[in-house]
Amino acid sequence: MKPRVVGAVAAALTLTLALAGCSGKAKSSDDGAADKGGMKTGEGVTDSKITLGALTDMTGVYASLGKSVTQAQQLWVEETNKAGGICERQIELTVRDHGYDPQKAIGAYTELEPDVLGFTQFIGSPFVAAVESRVDGQDKGIVLPQAWSANLVGSKYVRVIGATYDVETINLIDFLLDEKRIAKGDKIGHVYFEGDYGENALAGSKHAAKEAGLTVVEQKIKPTDNDMTAQVSALKQAGVKAVIVSAGPRQAASLVGVAAATGFTVPVVGNNSAYAPQLLATQAGAALQKDYYVGASTLPIGDAGAGPAKLAKAYAAKYPKDGLDNGVIAGYNAASVFGEALKKACESKDLSREGVDKALLTIKDFGADFGISHDFTDPSAPSTRQTVVMKPDAKTPGGLKVVRPAEVAPAAESFAPTS
Repeated sequence: MKPRVVGAVAAALTLTLALAGCSGKAKSSDDGAADKGGMKTGEGVTDSKITLGALTDMTGVYASLGKSVTQAQQLWVEETNKAGGICERQIELTVRDHGYDPQKAIGAYTELEPDVLGFTQFIGSPFVAAVESRVDGQDKGIVLPQAWSANLVGSKYVRVIGATYDVETINLIDFLLDEKRIAKGDKIGHVYFEGDYGENALAGSKHAAKEAGLTVVEQKIKPTDNDMTAQVSALKQAGVKAVIVSAGPRQAASLVGVAAATGFTVPVVGNNSAYAPQLLATQAGAALQKDYYVGASTLPIGDAGAGPAKLAKAYAAKYPKDGLDNGVIAGYNAASVFGEALKKACESKDLSREGVDKALLTIKDFGADFGISHDFTDPSAPSTRQTVVMKPDAKTPGGLKVVRPAEVAPAAESFAPTS
């Protein structure tokens, strides 16, 4: 079994997974059976409907991301159903908000799993890691997490869409090196969440630092830590020349805002989970637009490219009162990947979990309209190693503009994500 950092989810595992392990999962009697048209079906599939699950955070640390991801996936469902559905079946999305609470997250997975074909989202690397052994062992339904920990790579069923946090971090440090913001011999700070997300990103910064002759100064925090004053003070005293933040939007805003207020003028780069455009309306907004950068595996939603522009228009029409952010692309892409697997499974007359799993393994060159092509044929590798580097910009829809197009650093190309 892969090593897991499960500190935050230990209590939930003891309760929820122990109960699940004792009771087991009662498979439906027609699991894998063929319908009248010769189509194999199973959990979440009837003659008229395909039910998918979404485990999101709409009230916790990643509330803004969770809302955008979920609404984008609901938009995809609506568009798909208007076009006739998939395999002569309508798509239904069953959503649960776990509020980034471990017991609620794992409990929601346990609740929905018997009744859905798979999951188009599951926010929270620690929570996904906590159920991965169940997914791989007995459930075998596809999970497309909004989480990018390398600990999730290697599963045939839990498939990361995009570069893992460690690879993304290496690419971000490469950007700082290319821009001559840091150089050999410098110290770089890294503020990171305890658990899968932050510690995987830290593995990337340590690898990049070793390759470039840098020293990493660590600052570990909890998701409940919102004031970064102590961390900024420590990094300033250590003399770091740049900072990586692998945390949530609130922590990133606090770090950048406090740094600016105290005269600590160094560039800050963040993983894809460390930004939300709503931050631009806060006191930290001006500082974020000055010297903060974000990495992701897609173009930003405000980009003029065909994919982002078309999606932004459709999303704005569907949700006119809600703003745009990169969660819209992330959610829509994940649902679209699942949809592509469903279409291929339909062609093979196998809409069982096994059939959809096999179909996903045939998908490559996916998502080019959004800046990066993804390859799902190898479960042991992330779908891409490329990262787009962006900068907050209040004048751009979605609040981000591209400052470096999709690239992969030499140190990231040769890096083997640890799991």
